[in-house]
Amino acid sequence: MARDAAPAATGPTCLDDVGECVELTLRRLGKRIVIAAPLAIGKPNLLLNEFYRRVARDPTLSLTILTALSLNRPTGRSELERRFLEPFVARVFGDYPDLDYLKAARAGRLPPNVEVREFYLQAGAWLGVESVQHDYISVNYTHVVRDALALGVNVLTQQIATRNLGGRDEFSLSSNPDLTEDLLALLDGARAAGRDFLYIGCVNRRMPFMLGGALIAAERFDVLVDHPRYEYDPFCPPNLPIRDVEHVIGLNAAALVRDGGTLQLGIGELGDACVYSLQLRQQRNDAFRRALGALGVAARHGAEIEALGGLGPLERGLYACTEMFVDGFLDLYRSGILSRRVYPHAVLQRLLDAGEVGERVDVEMLVALARAGVAELDAAGFAALAAAGLFLAGTRFAPGGEIVAPDGTRLAARLDLPQARAALAERCLARRLDGGRVLHAGFFLGPRGFYGALRELAEADRACFDMTRISFTNELLGADYALKVAQRRHARFINTTMMVTGLGAAVSDALASGQVVSGVGGQYNFVAMAHALPEAHSILLLRATRSKDGATRSNLVWNYGHTTIPRHLRDVVVTEYGVATLRGHTDRDCVAALLAITDSRFQPALLEDAKRAGKIEKGYRIPDGQRHNLPQVLAQALRSLRTEGLFSEFPFGTDFTAEEIVLARALERLKERTATLAGRAGALAAAAFAPVSDARIGPYLERLRLERPATLTERLYARLVACAVAEALEG
Repeated sequence: MARDAAPAATGPTCLDDVGECVELTLRRLGKRIVIAAPLAIGKPNLLLNEFYRRVARDPTLSLTILTALSLNRPTGRSELERRFLEPFVARVFGDYPDLDYLKAARAGRLPPNVEVREFYLQAGAWLGVESVQHDYISVNYTHVVRDALALGVNVLTQQIATRNLGGRDEFSLSSNPDLTEDLLALLDGARAAGRDFLYIGCVNRRMPFMLGGALIAAERFDVLVDHPRYEYDPFCPPNLPIRDVEHVIGLNAAALVRDGGTLQLGIGELGDACVYSLQLRQQRNDAFRRALGALGVAARHGAEIEALGGLGPLERGLYACTEMFVDGFLDLYRSGILSRRVYPHAVLQRLLDAGEVGERVDVEMLVALARAGVAELDAAGFAALAAAGLFLAGTRFAPGGEIVAPDGTRLAARLDLPQARAALAERCLARRLDGGRVLHAGFFLGPRGFYGALRELAEADRACFDMTRISFTNELLGADYALKVAQRRHARFINTTMMVTGLGAAVSDALASGQVVSGVGGQYNFVAMAHALPEAHSILLLRATRSKDGATRSNLVWNYGHTTIPRHLRDVVVTEYGVATLRGHTDRDCVAALLAITDSRFQPALLEDAKRAGKIEKGYRIPDGQRHNLPQVLAQALRSLRTEGLFSEFPFGTDFTAEEIVLARALERLKERTATLAGRAGALAAAAFAPVSDARIGPYLERLRLERPATLTERLYARLVACAVAEALEG
């Protein structure tokens, strides 16, 4: 029921029931509802479910949901997967509520008056699902706001965090300020032109309270829904194992990161592997160098490492500018790597990075600013330096162009005059800059422990992480162009791709058939930004091969029927077999560089394709040192390093139990083995002699509720699992 009927001009309408919120929306906006909801964990699932159910019951209503990365708890696609996942999901995902529209889409039962348009999908989860494939929108992350307005959005809704500080309620957009601020500005303009909309915030106190651009005044909302029954655990994908291939790719990439630079990373095992190797580079530099030596990376790619990155510890530290705040960034912060602070004033930032000033504030800082061209402060310049922490609290800029000290003294806003500088230093300057940020990000997603760590951050640490607009993190153009260039020194934008062609184009989001695997998201934004920024590079991480249905295929192909990143934006590609630098190189040299990091089982075919296309000379021969790119060679090189405790499967911990880790490995191998008819026959034959009574196997069968198989099918499952577990235990 409504607890406060105040209009939006003076404060939001406060409700404690989602049903009443839906009815209020229909009364206010009519029968056509177009909702914009954030991607991933920012969605208010229970409110969206209520909208869906209400519209599904009434064919005179219509509902369009514009969003991305809608997530339901994993369920498993086979009986064994289901038995494995159900206890894990109940333990780890808590009371996270599934989205009804996702269940309906999966079952092919979305009502005709409900449409769900997503611009990014959970990777691989929606191949072949017609409604999802039909209604996918292919768009850069930075263009979503524009397209949302054109679609006719009249409801913006999201989960928000709240806290009480000093007796005052504060609100935060938590994970998702990514599109909200820019979309609100456009919707405010549309409202002024006569188009109505509602901004609905749903309070969830389990969402981490974040600062920076995430802070929002209660008055910005038209409606606030707040009741404990609408609070639930955020979706929390667990850390997955980092295998040999991922670890080596991460190691190669970590050597390309420049100290004192900028880092962007995505989610998944490859991002985690980069974080691990960056920590190794920082904390055990000798082991980092030995690993690169054992794998031959230092010898083969010394020139690339010297030009792009380095082997030494990251003494100056890194700054993160990323659309996604993954949990690895928190690990880098705790390791002292994410420590390069950036400030909201371009000239000050350049002086800090050049070492001409430090974070101690004094009259010499004013002298340096003046020499760098900041002769006189205007309102914007003062505000930026104040946000950086240059001035004492209570110092303000007067409309007449003067600076008013905390004691009320009015001073000239001149930095080029010694007398004015001295007066400012005496009355207005703070002791140290305190407005530095080590990370700007648009949203976050990660394991359960990550959210807990964010909730428990000390306030000084919390202030270092600025959740902000995607138009800031993913874009260079705009009024703050000079600031972005100053902050993003030596940027390394590290992303994952599925395939790379022989001429350097990347395939990251869809198949040649047009079926969408995930979405372009912000990948194109960061690749384009890498080419526009001085000192920056796009680094695409690629597993050299993939295995499916019992067959292994190369991910470096001559050509492909879909492209995410065109070849004219080629830059750096990293596989487990090395580094290919492609920017500014001829097609011939790109072919040679990519052949050098291709799995050797597939090098001859790729080389022949290139020769046939006339892109490399007929007599070209792959050098001998590049003809041993094989998994067993990598495994051998890592074996001695693993004995030192390096490159473990779960270096950052996991929500899986020890038994579940073994079972996951066993079930994965069983799935691969039974992908073909011959493989199924072999698995069944081996299972016939599996020792199901082996004491070692018992706990694993019990975990899958197969310790007392009651049917013929369960007995077969028990034997298959026993065989696979025995093999997994043997390593």
